[in-house]
Amino acid sequence: MKFKGKSSVELNNIYLAASAVVCGPKEFNGPLGLYMDKGFDDIYCNEESWEKAEISLQLNSMEILIRKSGILKSEIDCIVGGDLNNQLAATNYAVRKYDIPYLGVYAACSTCTEALIIASTLIDAGYGTNVLTIASSHNSTSERQFRYPTEYGGQKPTSTTSTATGCGAALVSKNASSIKISRFTIGSIVDPNLSDTQDMGRAMAPAAAMTLKQHLEDFDITADEYDLILTGDLSKYGSQVFKDILNEFNIKLNNNYNDAGLLLYDLKTQDVFAGGSGCGCISLVGLGYVVDCIKKGIYNKVLLIATGALMNPIMIAQGDSIPSIAHAVCLERSNI
Repeated sequence: MKFKGKSSVELNNIYLAASAVVCGPKEFNGPLGLYMDKGFDDIYCNEESWEKAEISLQLNSMEILIRKSGILKSEIDCIVGGDLNNQLAATNYAVRKYDIPYLGVYAACSTCTEALIIASTLIDAGYGTNVLTIASSHNSTSERQFRYPTEYGGQKPTSTTSTATGCGAALVSKNASSIKISRFTIGSIVDPNLSDTQDMGRAMAPAAAMTLKQHLEDFDITADEYDLILTGDLSKYGSQVFKDILNEFNIKLNNNYNDAGLLLYDLKTQDVFAGGSGCGCISLVGLGYVVDCIKKGIYNKVLLIATGALMNPIMIAQGDSIPSIAHAVCLERSNI
């Protein structure tokens, strides 16, 4: 491990050994359904409640991951993960069946990359060989907690993003594999002084832009270093703000930029308003589609910039703004 610049780290011999993604029906029927390991045909995921459905997403992801990796549960040294529920309820309940050390993390929609960063540093520090990461969201559990219960039937503006129903799990390891985690940048909180919870894409865009700017400065590279820079989840309106901010710093993004919230759904045919959001969004796209593309050689180096709106409904009701953060992780094709 080597510190770079203000906020970044270069890693050696840290690998993404395997990944697994499980989703709900809307995600499975979207443009990237082919890359999902499993998709449920109803949002309850064959359970009695939305919360239990999200637990099921996590359990299925971990079970598929373990099977794909070929390791035993006893070979997992730690689990790092989280979700959008109060007290990380879904993750806590899912992990309770495993007798494995566990670190619960919350970074809103950027939980996926934060978990990968923590797992990578644990392994580099010699804590163990294999660390499992997990991040999930469920459209209805998050709507009930952050906006209005689905049963309320409240009207939503076009700026609203649709929380993805899905979970992504990854096995970070020091055992060599075809994909390595080569570097990361830890973000700082950026508050653009916005308070509209129905427009989180624009609220998170400045944090994503500042993290990318810092990443490029820390490693003394340009955006062309990457075959794909993937934010998540700024969606339709936030993505444009992201690019506009970068233009002010003379950082030009060519055809190597996209957003997970725009890739996961077909905005013309699926009712998702401005696109996707939630922990599950970039988890499904990054650990499903992106990983598959790297393995096939379509991409050699990808930068995942997961963004999180660190709001609390009570704080918003008191008139406060939405502080946001973004953490970046580089997935790179190895020579193995």
